[in-house]
Amino acid sequence: MLKIFNTRTRKKEIFKPIQKDKINLYVCGVTVYDLCHVGHGRTFVFFDIMVRYLRFSGFQVEYIRNITDVDDKIILKSRKENSTISSFTTSMIKEMHKDFKLLGIDSPNKEPRVTDHIDNIIDIIQELIKKKHAYINNNGDVVFSVDSDANYGILSRQSLHSLKSGVRVPINNMKNNPLDFILWKIFNKECSWNSPWGRGRPGWHIECSAITDAFFKNVIDIHGGGSDLLFPHHENEMSQSICFNNKSIINFWMHTGMVIINNQKMSKSLGNVYLLRDVLKKYEPEVLRYFFLSTHYRHPIYYCEKNLDQAYMSLKYLYTALYNTHPLSNNEEGINFQLDFHNAMDDDFNTPKVFSIFFKIARKINFFKNKDILKTNKFSFRLKYLANNLGFLLQKPEDFLQGKTTLNSSILKKIKFLIEKRNIARHLKLWKKADDIRKELISLDIILEDLPDGTVWRKK
Repeated sequence: MLKIFNTRTRKKEIFKPIQKDKINLYVCGVTVYDLCHVGHGRTFVFFDIMVRYLRFSGFQVEYIRNITDVDDKIILKSRKENSTISSFTTSMIKEMHKDFKLLGIDSPNKEPRVTDHIDNIIDIIQELIKKKHAYINNNGDVVFSVDSDANYGILSRQSLHSLKSGVRVPINNMKNNPLDFILWKIFNKECSWNSPWGRGRPGWHIECSAITDAFFKNVIDIHGGGSDLLFPHHENEMSQSICFNNKSIINFWMHTGMVIINNQKMSKSLGNVYLLRDVLKKYEPEVLRYFFLSTHYRHPIYYCEKNLDQAYMSLKYLYTALYNTHPLSNNEEGINFQLDFHNAMDDDFNTPKVFSIFFKIARKINFFKNKDILKTNKFSFRLKYLANNLGFLLQKPEDFLQGKTTLNSSILKKIKFLIEKRNIARHLKLWKKADDIRKELISLDIILEDLPDGTVWRKK
C-alpha cells in the first residue's frame, strides 16, 4: 500500500489514483537561462526514480514536465550573449537534455514549452478578469488579486494576514495588495505577444496553470517540484487554478528538500552553485544519483566531496559483490528482500532504506561466493533486478570498478597482459616479481585492487 507525504496536509496519506492504475504527474521544470546545477539534479533524479518505481509497480504514468522559456533572466542573458531568445533557449534546452541523459534521467512523456501555450494563458487570464479575480493596474499589467481568494495561503499554511505583515515590498499604485502577482506583463520588445490588454508576455505563475489545464484539465494525481517553489509559486498556481475552474483537483503535492553547502542553501545569488557537468567530470553519473537518493527526498541534502566519495564507496561495495557473478533469472531466492524493497518504496519512497536492503543482498552474495555458486548467482540476480528498476547497477561490474578511462586499445592490452602476468607470479608466490609488476602499472597511473575473486584496476 503506497503512502506519500502530502505537502498540503503535512502527513503521509494512502495513495489512490483518480483513475484506476493511471497517474497524472506534473513536475515544474527548468527555467532555461543557464546550465543545470546540482539542485536541478537532486529534484529530477528523485522524480525519475519515482516514475520508474510507479511503472514497475504496474501504474500507467503520464509524466509532464514543463520548460520555462520566457522570463526576465532569459531575456537579459540572451541580450548579454547577443543571441535571439529562441536560439538561446533552444541551445539551453539542448544542454539540459545532455546533462539529464548523462545522469540517467528518462524523458517525461511530454515536455511543453511555455511559449507554445500563450493562447491557453490568455484564455485563463480573461476568465480570471471576468470572475473579478484579476485586475489591470496603472501600467496596463494584468494582476491577480490574492484578496479575491479566501483560501489563499492554504498550501504553504500561512494566513493572508501573516503574509501581508511579513512582506517587504511597499504598497504602491501598481498593486492593490503587495502579495498580488503579475499574470500578464506589458512588454512590447522581444519575446512578446498580442493580447486583449496590449502586447506583452505572461508572468511566471500562470504558465503552470495553463499547461496543467491543457494536458490534464487540472485533474492531477501528483504535482511536484523543489521545496523552494512551495511559496510563492505553487501557492499562486493553486490559487489561480481554483479561481479559474471553481475547483482544481491536485490530490498530492510533493516537494524535494534543499541542497545545502557549507551550511547555506545552494543558490546562484550566493555564488555557491555547482554545475552538473562540472561535477560529472570527476564522478560517475551513478555516483551522483546514489548521492542524491542516499538522503530521503524531503530532507535537506549536504553537498560536499566527502559525501560524494562515500556514495562512490557504497556503489563500489555493491559492484564488487556482483563482480564475477552470473545473475540467474527466474528464481525465488531473495524474494523476502524484494518484499522489503517494496515496503520501503511504498513508505514515501524511502530510498535510504532501499539502499540498506541492497547492502543486505550484497552481503548474502559475498557469503555464498566460493561456497555455493548457484545461490550466489540467484542473489546477484535479485540485487541487479531491484537496482536496475531504479536506474542503478546497470554497468558491468568491471567497467564501474575500472572507472572512467580514455586509454587507447594498445595501452588497455598492455594493462591486461601485466595483470595476468602478475596473477601468475602471485600464484607461484613470486612476491617480488608481482610487486615489480604492480610498480610498473603504477608508473602508468594504474591502481590495482585485489578482490577475493579477482583483480580489478582503475585509472589513478
